[in-house]
Amino acid sequence: MRTPRGCEISMHRYTLLLIDLLVVAASTIGALILRDNLEVSTDRMLDVLPYLLLTVLAAVPVLLLVGANRTLWRFSSPIDVARVIVGVLLIVLLAMALAFIFNRMQNVSRALPILQAMLMATALGGIRVAMRVRHAGRGRAHKATPDYETRQENVLLVGVNPISELFLRSVEEYAPGRVKVFGILGPSERHRGRVLRSCPILGTPEELEKVLGDLEVHGVPISRIVITARFEQLTATAQAILLRVEQTSNIVLDIFAERVVFNGTGRRDTDMSDPPSQNGRPTDVPVIVDSRIRPSEHYLRWKRVIDATVAGFAIVAAAPVMLVVCVLVALDTGLPTIFWQQRPGLRGWPFRLYKFRTMGAPHDRRGGRLTEAERHSSIGRFLRRTRMDELPQLYNILVGDMSFVGPRPLLPVDQSPAFAARLTVRPGLTGWAQIKGGRELAVADKAALDIWYVRNASLWLDLRILLGTLGMIRHGERADRVAIRQAWRELTSPGRTQAHDKMTLDGKSTHLHKATRGEYARDFSA
Repeated sequence: MRTPRGCEISMHRYTLLLIDLLVVAASTIGALILRDNLEVSTDRMLDVLPYLLLTVLAAVPVLLLVGANRTLWRFSSPIDVARVIVGVLLIVLLAMALAFIFNRMQNVSRALPILQAMLMATALGGIRVAMRVRHAGRGRAHKATPDYETRQENVLLVGVNPISELFLRSVEEYAPGRVKVFGILGPSERHRGRVLRSCPILGTPEELEKVLGDLEVHGVPISRIVITARFEQLTATAQAILLRVEQTSNIVLDIFAERVVFNGTGRRDTDMSDPPSQNGRPTDVPVIVDSRIRPSEHYLRWKRVIDATVAGFAIVAAAPVMLVVCVLVALDTGLPTIFWQQRPGLRGWPFRLYKFRTMGAPHDRRGGRLTEAERHSSIGRFLRRTRMDELPQLYNILVGDMSFVGPRPLLPVDQSPAFAARLTVRPGLTGWAQIKGGRELAVADKAALDIWYVRNASLWLDLRILLGTLGMIRHGERADRVAIRQAWRELTSPGRTQAHDKMTLDGKSTHLHKATRGEYARDFSA
């Protein structure tokens, strides 16, 4: 017997399906209006009515098949949008087949299905992206300072049981944005690939070190492992690996049973007043952000409008190219074709940055570790050289995680709190540091150039950077010593505030000495 809660969920899914069907019908009518140069008569609408009804009829099973009504729109991802686009292609093909059987597509022009598919994909995908942007905007509105003050804790669960589900529900209810569970280690191999409350099961406890390494590649350093299973019921190998990870890293081992049984026999000896560090970097480092260097809000609002508009058109225009790249990557490195990394974005909020895969697996068939050069293929090097591997970031720009121009988002381990000022604007697809040296520069030199950009951001500077990016793609990356020295000169000028004059790096107060500034900062100091 279905519970009231189950009925409510079903009604919500049917409502989402009805909305999608209305969008499908509206897109078909819109395609007809565009096809006839905005001149559509009642007779013309009646002629195409059978095709419209067949399109809606075809959309029902296809949308249910691709699961378009199962995803929460406010949490839509590129995979969800891609699933909708595939569904649109299936709807149009099925509608054409039914129309051909019904009346051999009488009164349906050849251009109509093409326009119909484009409008449907744009509308169905756009609704989901708009809901995600709206939801993300609400979340960011509650936090105006970088996330270094309340850094997100990355957690890995060990165990698949009701306690694991309770922990996930508790995190969703009481600690959204502060605790993130990135995966679960299940008791057996048969659980791999399944999900528990949208959290993927990545493997078994015996594979802990491999899972930690894979997450590290994605820019996700785990700071806590929560064990919801009985520790004594884990295999001896799993117990040894868990204890070894606790002893040789900064990861905290949290045995859930010790929180329930207060008998003094627990192994916990961690001082909770001193939060754990991540990758050797303290989590309580002071944040140094000078709000005076942030560009004007008027400029940032218009920049966001331009970014979203251009990104929407660019995704449609680049769709054929991205499809070809997807096929090449699949043939070259296999599936999945899109790779993601978690990186700090605007105000330090973490987001997923998407790229096409350009590297193969980190290990060979015998388990040997491959070098980075061995993992690159000719296709991967071409994609990186032409920056085509970054085309999926158009989605990041569309939903508001990124901008076309801004500081490139760094890995969390490379984002020093001393340079948190670079997080006062959205990260960019390209930026000042990229056209002044890019991968040839030290991390500190990139940060200095990024802060210079934040201080001097304007529409004309953005256009200059976009033109410089084309030159950089054509001629390669070359370090600009003059620009780097200028950036450090302004960053270390006597006019700085006292807070900037005494920055904190890796938990130690220092005056941005030569070793901190990177190669070109040392040249300037000399």
